[in-house]
Amino acid sequence: MLLHQLENIVRRFESLDSQLADPSVTTNPQKLREIGREYRELTPVIDRYRVYRKILDDLESARSVLQESGADPDMAELARDEVECLDRDKAELEQELTRLIVPRDPEDERNIICEIRAGTGGNEAAIFAGELYRMYSRYADSRGWKTETLNSNGAERGGVKEVIFQVEGKGVYGRLKNESGVHRVQRVPVTETQGRVHTSAASVVILPEAAEVDVDIDEKKDLVFDVFRSSGPGGQSVNTTDSAVRITHLPTGLVVSCQDEKSQHKNKAKAMKVLRARLLDVARQEREAEKASSRRSQVRTGDRSEKIRTYNFPQGRVTDHRIGLTLYKIDQILEGDIEEIIRSLAEAEQAEKIAQLTSS
Repeated sequence: MLLHQLENIVRRFESLDSQLADPSVTTNPQKLREIGREYRELTPVIDRYRVYRKILDDLESARSVLQESGADPDMAELARDEVECLDRDKAELEQELTRLIVPRDPEDERNIICEIRAGTGGNEAAIFAGELYRMYSRYADSRGWKTETLNSNGAERGGVKEVIFQVEGKGVYGRLKNESGVHRVQRVPVTETQGRVHTSAASVVILPEAAEVDVDIDEKKDLVFDVFRSSGPGGQSVNTTDSAVRITHLPTGLVVSCQDEKSQHKNKAKAMKVLRARLLDVARQEREAEKASSRRSQVRTGDRSEKIRTYNFPQGRVTDHRIGLTLYKIDQILEGDIEEIIRSLAEAEQAEKIAQLTSS
């Protein structure tokens, strides 16, 4: 099965190689970039495939020698040693090639739009949503990524009812895409007089940022724009002009609001950025639903109402329920030290893709 997949890749590589010499491609900058990018992505696979083919040929020759060695024990022993060594090399290279040909998500390199909303738990949920915002912001800072708040809605006693922000950097979506889902916190709220542990929740949605060319929007036909006066926590007015913007996308019913900026123009631009990301995500989910197999993904189910992680303060632990990972460093994690979780989720996703690839 692996050899068959590799031979298909070789044929594709040879086709790309021919296209790169085609004048109709070399005079088309966009086409040249697309083909060149795919060619570069396949080159490491082809390089290792050539080594793999040589091992297969050497293995066949060594086995032939072993069969023909007859009564010569020394020759037979040498052939057996060579077969054993080549078999090890073959197994190692097959593992490497399998990892190399696992399909990459083409959106992994995109920036993201992150949306965090307080769920069940009232003020405690809003405080927790604010802590998640801080956690991701700190993690982004540690990786040298840039963050920008697009819209926020504060709560009366601190925290946020909702916050939407952008993260820009190399491979942001690929690292944070598995954070979508319901995050649950268990602790004693400061307002609890009897010391009882309460459970609250906040939802996190990670969307790949969409460029204008990714989503077809007819502003005159598809969108309704409303302006209103922005407000702060508890409904108090924070702006005396109608600078906040609400956009309704008529074909889907999606509604996006933005009020963080004093400029109506800037709020509109930010709201459009969020709308494009949501529309791109809708299209992505529709594609995935069409090709979804009966087997559910261990890491990402696509169900954003699913509880994915619990932050338990009394026990000082954080547990990711999808992969059974528990870490006893809740304070560090909420300060942005989430690399171990991110890496473990990525490894689990990679292992699952490899299992699906080898079983297909």
